[in-house]
Amino acid sequence: MTTVSDEDVDSRSAFRRYLFPHDHPRLADVRGLDAYEYREAAKGDAFTGGLIEGWTPLYLSPYVGVTEDGTLRTGLYPLEPARPGEDAPVADMVAAANALLALLDDEARSEISHAVDAPEWQTWANPEFMQFDTGLRLDLQPETVRAAALELVRASLSEEGYLLARRMMQINGFLGEVVDLESILNEFSYNIALYGEPDPVAPWGWQLFGHHLAVNCLVVEGRMAIGPAFLGAEPDAIDDGPLAGGQSFARRIELATDLMAELSDEQREAAVVYAEMVDPAMPPGRVHPGDERHLAGAFQDNRVIPFEGVRVAELDARAQQLVLDLVAEFVVLLPEGPRAARLREVADHLDETWFSWIGGHRRGEVFYFRIQSPVGIFELDHHCGVFLNYGVPQPFHIHTVMRTPHGNDYGRAWVREWQQR
Repeated sequence: MTTVSDEDVDSRSAFRRYLFPHDHPRLADVRGLDAYEYREAAKGDAFTGGLIEGWTPLYLSPYVGVTEDGTLRTGLYPLEPARPGEDAPVADMVAAANALLALLDDEARSEISHAVDAPEWQTWANPEFMQFDTGLRLDLQPETVRAAALELVRASLSEEGYLLARRMMQINGFLGEVVDLESILNEFSYNIALYGEPDPVAPWGWQLFGHHLAVNCLVVEGRMAIGPAFLGAEPDAIDDGPLAGGQSFARRIELATDLMAELSDEQREAAVVYAEMVDPAMPPGRVHPGDERHLAGAFQDNRVIPFEGVRVAELDARAQQLVLDLVAEFVVLLPEGPRAARLREVADHLDETWFSWIGGHRRGEVFYFRIQSPVGIFELDHHCGVFLNYGVPQPFHIHTVMRTPHGNDYGRAWVREWQQR
């Protein structure tokens, strides 16, 4: 039997010290708005309006991919048959997608369906305001449609990955209940879209996105690509009710601090690019109003992100394993076979992998880290309050991002190779 210590309970409930008063304008001014009314209100807000204005034009840029120096490397993602045991669960995915489509009328099928290489892939975002209404909004759909959409997600991801994604949705609903904004923040305030025709061989995929959760999944010839993927939570645990449970990113936090402890003083000094989360040495714009320290977030599909920090090849064997263990926590979304392929892909480029850090590195301190190679970017950041009242990052508000640089976000490199054939 698992027991929960008083310390764990106190940690889960720490966010309650930062609740706004119920009638505070931050909450009261938008309480009762539906997703579309709130979208319009967000455009006129000084903070969210600025984010929307900055992000809107970016998704229209022709997709290239994140690079470290502005030069796109080719040959990183050959579309080869999956190795034995590494196939994606395509048959189950096709069946689930077709079951979802069968529940929709012609108008809804048109709204949810896009070309496999459509720019709408790039409209995903993780804030609570619905900047782009891509696909179908789940909280406005019948329960049967919501269930079918979740079944597609379940059929595609690992069981652990599915439960983690659902946890982000449940925490979002919990936050909505706590701050009484359930019309904006609820378990189903997410959009789902399909790209391409569900097929056992040809490329197709799906996208689920909303507050603190975005997953882009594509399959082709038995191969699976997941990315960009965003998982986040404010707070990072539910402390009350039937869904109460542990902190969602505890393992990543533990591994990251263990990794920093494993480094030599010289290596740690190289890894820490800024000592403070908002550091006077940072150049203008290094902390983004919405992404904070994240560099590979929403609408950053073509961003140049230079390598920085310490080169993983220079670390000892245990530190290198901790880096791979951290990557494994990010790719847990993938089912077992594709996950093994993805981990091998990352391990094969370990000599070109860099690890960087911002902030404190002792237990309980807030920080940012990035693991970056030509085939993967994995970020974790502690954030300031959005619907809770704190202006400095707290341990219970966490954002994570996973990308596949050099052109294979959205499985796009594979799609292009398929089309060229």
